Amino acid sequence: MFSSDLWPELSKGLANFTPGNAVMIVAGLVLIALAVLKEYEPVLLLPIGFGCILANIPLTGMLDDHGLFGVLYNAGISNELFPLLIFVGVGAMIDFSPLLSQPRLVLLGAAGQFGIFGTLILATLLKFPLNEAASIGVIGAIDGPTSIYVATKLAPDLLAPIAVAAYSYMSLVPIIQPPVMKLLTTRQERCIRMEYAPRPVSRRALILFPIVVTLVIGLLVPDATPLISMLMLGNLLRESRVVERLTRAAENEIINVATLFLGLTVGSTMTAASFLRLDTIQILILGLLAFVLDTAAGLLFGKLMARVSGGKINPLIGAAGISAFPMAGRLAAQVAQDEDFENFILMHAMGANTAGQLGSVMAGGVLLALVTAIL
Repeated sequence: MFSSDLWPELSKGLANFTPGNAVMIVAGLVLIALAVLKEYEPVLLLPIGFGCILANIPLTGMLDDHGLFGVLYNAGISNELFPLLIFVGVGAMIDFSPLLSQPRLVLLGAAGQFGIFGTLILATLLKFPLNEAASIGVIGAIDGPTSIYVATKLAPDLLAPIAVAAYSYMSLVPIIQPPVMKLLTTRQERCIRMEYAPRPVSRRALILFPIVVTLVIGLLVPDATPLISMLMLGNLLRESRVVERLTRAAENEIINVATLFLGLTVGSTMTAASFLRLDTIQILILGLLAFVLDTAAGLLFGKLMARVSGGKINPLIGAAGISAFPMAGRLAAQVAQDEDFENFILMHAMGANTAGQLGSVMAGGVLLALVTAIL
């Protein structure tokens, strides 16, 4: 039995436990339940949820500068290391040949970023400072690493709700996008069959592509260079075909470790004090609006391309112009097949999806440059 004089020391955790901590622990459990029971982006939501639970246990010391989460935050979030490492892995997984064989699809990747700037304007009207409004708008790209990268530079105090919104909405792509797709397109449009006779893409082109993209974007939008260069580095490893060990490491060990530490650290920022406030609810709503606007803009531009092409383009691929790779591309193809089982638009959708990946990075860089210049 413990002596009575030890009890006050042992009960410090309970004494400092607040209703806010309880609410956030429940939130962490919800994220874990979504990951385990529904399998919604479990690689992301499970560590975020567990990190949230740990962050709301009082007096663990894990949030201190020398505690586990303090060290991880300083080592991988404040200097943007974890998002950059994740982009190396993402680049190693992406095949840009569908985009290179159909360059016009880059227009859908650009259209899929409209919601970012539309939400930025709305957020400023709601009295958010410009730096915070820009960080909130980037949620619409549904690109977790880019959202974290921009938020860390422009609005570190809002990192928790922005990161949680970006990753949560990424996991909910199959739920959020289909209603928008069906609302803005007719069944006849969803049944459009697209011919896929891709132009051959040479190995030389595939190798030159990441180098050229890095140079062009780096010179035009320097603030986007860290993100785009790591994405293109991963892709260069893949397409060179001479560093299989590095490619496998980028696709597996590097991205897995970075994602685990990123998820835990993002979850650790979800403390009751920083998360349970009115701003958080507004950010979640604005982030959802940005996502819907991005999807709608892509679909509407897809409809325009369908009209201009004489009905040769299925507008559903416009919804894949966001950055949720490869989920958005697969979902667009699935919705088309739900209407017509023999309608195969996957390669077109993946081309638009990879264009959206590039578009979101460029949009993030443009916002960083503009906001930094204005402020």
